[in-house]
Amino acid sequence: MPEPGPRPEAAPEAPLDELFDSSGQPRPHAAFLSAFLEDLGPAGLLGRQVAAQRQLARLGVTFPLAGDPDPERTWPFDVLPRLVALAEWEHLAAGLAQRLVALNAFVADCYGPQEALRAKVVPPEVVLGSRHFEPALLNTSPPAGIWTHVAGTDVVRDGSGQFVVLEDNLRVPSGAAYMLVNRQVSKTVVPEAFREASVLPVEPYLDALGEGLAALRTGSDDDLAVLLTPGPANPAWFEHVFLARQLGIPLVEGADLLVDDQDRLQVRTVEGLRPVDVVYRRVADDYLDPELGRPDSLVGVPGLLRSWRAGRVALANAPGTGVADDKAVYAFVPAIIRFFLDEEPILANVPTWWCGDPEQCRFVLAHLAELVVKPTTEGGGYGVVVGPDVPRESLTAVAARIQQNPAGWVAQPTLELSTTPSLAADGTLQPRRVDLRTFTVLAPAGATSAAGGLTRVAPFGSRVVNSSQGGSSKDTWVVDDRLPAGRPGARVLPSPLLGPGRPAPLDPRPGRTRDPH
Repeated sequence: MPEPGPRPEAAPEAPLDELFDSSGQPRPHAAFLSAFLEDLGPAGLLGRQVAAQRQLARLGVTFPLAGDPDPERTWPFDVLPRLVALAEWEHLAAGLAQRLVALNAFVADCYGPQEALRAKVVPPEVVLGSRHFEPALLNTSPPAGIWTHVAGTDVVRDGSGQFVVLEDNLRVPSGAAYMLVNRQVSKTVVPEAFREASVLPVEPYLDALGEGLAALRTGSDDDLAVLLTPGPANPAWFEHVFLARQLGIPLVEGADLLVDDQDRLQVRTVEGLRPVDVVYRRVADDYLDPELGRPDSLVGVPGLLRSWRAGRVALANAPGTGVADDKAVYAFVPAIIRFFLDEEPILANVPTWWCGDPEQCRFVLAHLAELVVKPTTEGGGYGVVVGPDVPRESLTAVAARIQQNPAGWVAQPTLELSTTPSLAADGTLQPRRVDLRTFTVLAPAGATSAAGGLTRVAPFGSRVVNSSQGGSSKDTWVVDDRLPAGRPGARVLPSPLLGPGRPAPLDPRPGRTRDPH
């Protein structure tokens, strides 16, 4: 069982400000930004914000919310960057690599020998009872032994200012395109600040992703890699178009693909059928293959998992990876790292109580007003209940839901997330709570993280930091005073579980079935 978290304590009087210290002075790596803001003034900063939103609208960068009447809602962006010192980033990147390698080994074990379950590193009922566990995938071995090709790991600062992991996302993690667009806009609208700082580039993430997909190739040189999207109605449609364009691979929907009688995946093109051997899929597991998932799925490909299990096609991420980002499994990740890597975790978890343990459940029910409770299988901030912000009478209904299915809930302390200055409509700066969606690619050569990530900004006064819940975003600058701006390349951290070697760059080949331009 995971060790229960500490008893909830009163939140500090004020959250950590990432730009200014307690005396109001800019932190050393942020001095240049403070000076830039002083020179620019409120009116000048508002002008840059307007320019940024116009550029995003002109580029067609959209992110509609559930139930939003405007399907063309422009991606919300705060012109002020969030700064991370290089030393902090290097520690964080090492921890992200370690975590992804361990979780990949855990997924392989869940569908293989299940040694971690037999050793009770993770209680078997947590895995076998998860709605993300796919028994049909038992004894499957994906190309290169990689299940978790791309991770979107959410991190926050704890009360001491250290980065800790809040959540793992290993199914179809989103947001990388918005990270890249944020950087493009920053370079355009605040070029003086960008030139003043030595900022590590985020663009090498695309190289790492392309090379990671290339390493999965199972067929001949004539086979294609494609990005599979649910289509224009999906909220992340912009991201799918953007990434397909940047990777130079066709953007396809389920109706564009078929599995032939030899279990080979084919794509329909104007020249006829073409074989496909790599699919960067952005379709959820349940909808991926109507033969094994939802039979009413109109966005999947019948027989796709059959082709994958036969080794005829690689899927990134592999199906079934959700078993490792279940919020109940999250509580056991430190033990998973120790079991598979024989290392101490570099990054800490947020203290977590799993209600499937009777003692921990009793504690959670007794402290609901002080905790954040989450359903284990939801994402995007849905179903999260922040105890201090909920009326007492509503907590009674939450307690009843937990008691009906204790194993389906976890609880964590109500964190006082760090803040960073954000621009208000009147030109003043407001402290807004932030988290950081990081992006890491696992390939045979090792694990590579984008230098920074997507900073998500909560609405003013809110504790919920999630783009799907109406927040904003910032460009994340990893600042290195020892290097010239924009020069360093991607950082590749060796994987102890994967073989050596660097794959050749992805060859997209011709045959685009849907022009992402």
